[in-house]
Amino acid sequence: MDYTCQGKILERSDKEEIFDAIDELKVGMEVSNETEAYNLCNTYAFRKGFSIRKGNIRRDAQNKVRQRDYFCSKEGFQSDEDLCEVKKVRRLDTRTGCKALIRFTVDNGIWKISHINLDHNHEFAKPEERQFLRSGRHIPCVRAGTLGPKVDESTRPTKSYPYLGKNFGNAENVGSTNKDCHNYLQRNKEEMLEGGDGQSLINYFKHKQMEDPSFFYSVQVDQFNRITNYFWRDGRSRLDYDCFGDVVCFDTTFRTKKYNLICAPFVGVNHHCKNVLFGCAFVSDESTDSFVWLFETFLESMGYKQPKTIFTDVGDAMANAIAVMLRETRHHLCIWHISKNATQYIGSHYSNHEFKEHFNKCFHDCLTEAEFEATWNDLIRKFNLESNSWLQELYSLREKWCPAFSLDTFTANFRSSNRGESITSTFHQISTKTMDLIGLVQHYEKKTKVVRSAELEEDFRCKNGTPHLRANSGIFKHAASEYTIKMYSFFENELMSIFGVRMIEVGNDGNQYIYEAIEEGHPRVYIIEYNSATSMVSCSCKLFESIGLLCRHALKVLDLKNFTSIPTRYIVKRWTKGAKKRIVQSSHLYESSYKMGKSAQALRLSELMHEGNNVFSIGSLCDSGTRIVKQKLVEAMKLLESDEETTSMQGNLNKVDDQFVRDVLLDN
Repeated sequence: MDYTCQGKILERSDKEEIFDAIDELKVGMEVSNETEAYNLCNTYAFRKGFSIRKGNIRRDAQNKVRQRDYFCSKEGFQSDEDLCEVKKVRRLDTRTGCKALIRFTVDNGIWKISHINLDHNHEFAKPEERQFLRSGRHIPCVRAGTLGPKVDESTRPTKSYPYLGKNFGNAENVGSTNKDCHNYLQRNKEEMLEGGDGQSLINYFKHKQMEDPSFFYSVQVDQFNRITNYFWRDGRSRLDYDCFGDVVCFDTTFRTKKYNLICAPFVGVNHHCKNVLFGCAFVSDESTDSFVWLFETFLESMGYKQPKTIFTDVGDAMANAIAVMLRETRHHLCIWHISKNATQYIGSHYSNHEFKEHFNKCFHDCLTEAEFEATWNDLIRKFNLESNSWLQELYSLREKWCPAFSLDTFTANFRSSNRGESITSTFHQISTKTMDLIGLVQHYEKKTKVVRSAELEEDFRCKNGTPHLRANSGIFKHAASEYTIKMYSFFENELMSIFGVRMIEVGNDGNQYIYEAIEEGHPRVYIIEYNSATSMVSCSCKLFESIGLLCRHALKVLDLKNFTSIPTRYIVKRWTKGAKKRIVQSSHLYESSYKMGKSAQALRLSELMHEGNNVFSIGSLCDSGTRIVKQKLVEAMKLLESDEETTSMQGNLNKVDDQFVRDVLLDN
């Protein structure tokens, strides 16, 4: 095919449009130069879901290009690198030996496709993942032109990417990442809904519910029938909570500048050890009643599934509400907030290196209650702090922040102070910008998109590459195949550290072995128990119980017993690449005071949402898949309409009465 288009020389934008319309490449297609050849291949690759790179080039005696190959980016295999060489960044191994290629032969300046091999040995990127394809990350003229009239000197570069995403439907359609767009494009300001904030917010939530049937919101009114508290979450947050809702951070440190409302996000940690957002609330005060309403509403929105652990700031009202509504949840205090408060209440001491070393030991290095008491008493005496009221209160709450009292509590590494800093960096603009309620909700939605885009990119990296292994065998390979890249790096650090562990056997009754272990340069002794009949191993450091990864001491035992893979029971699914695949809730997660019909329906709804989400994601990849899903949904609806139990239950449902909301808004 000749792209001169019946003799007319095409402008650049015209050629881009033609290239965008190409679904298949064929032998004999022609272009006029190397740039067009690359763009043709790259556009085709992007539409299919793979990345390309330039391959072999052959030249004639006059050094003119005679032949050029373009490979799939997964062609060949990565060469072995020197592990002794210190590198700041070790690239992922993305090569799979793919044989796909496109070959151009050049004759009289015309580039013609002479050979094609389109057989790939790997998965293609999904449409929402194509923005991360290396060769596809570019900013075409048509996209750059979209923003031309909008650019001005006052527009910050960081706003360019959201603007492109808005104009092209979503971020996946931009064809580049945030970093690629930085300093190149500009975004115009979004128009905010005007009118009464209460009315606008309710209308906005109703609009979101029409777009997303799983969207949930609730409001609370005071004795004067005025709206005081709001909570909302979208359907995706419910799915994320089902996967990662074992640990939640509830942060109330952000206040809106315009209304002085508390903006309280519910935050978790996903399988890439990054933040995931479960929902958000606007709360008018920090009373026990407000928090009780909020926690009850949050549980209702999540099918009454309680987290294993919740992290909060210090506060009696919040602690009382947690004791009432989250009886199955372990309450912990966020270390980042304590450290921040320390600069206020003991600032003169906190800047002292020796004091800070003792203080931090109480938070991180005490594994027994006796060890904590000795360390704390030494700290108080050494710096004459017996009369400090803030430290006295902190000591009274020690069971909520010292690991010695909760080693067996799963925390997903949320104790890290970096987690609190990460949440603050996400929401600090809430308290610095003057926005109405709609603007604040939209600001939260933007942050949610950023968080989810980061997760999507990490999922893509995990699917399309593997970490460079320190040893290409045994447990290393098994861990790399199961864990996400981030969690593999944590696991690999523990596995490599077994070489610094010295261990002796101190007990053996046949199947049950007991070992004592110490780490080089450290006096602490760890006790490891191993059962050869069940392959169960446990360590007194309780790393597996608190984080979900085997520690170096337990791994030392498995290495001694010649294990070449991680026992299945010690691979926690929430840290694996397949953490979000085919999640089906178990009824034991909901064995609480909420055992009622409503909870049972929420459980069934959760199962259907997960199964349906997987079907819809696959079906949406192409037109034929979409048709199949629609056809089966029609068939399913007919079956439901003919089912006596379903129709009977549907007839008994009470319709939601929104009149109270109208009355409230009229009174405001």
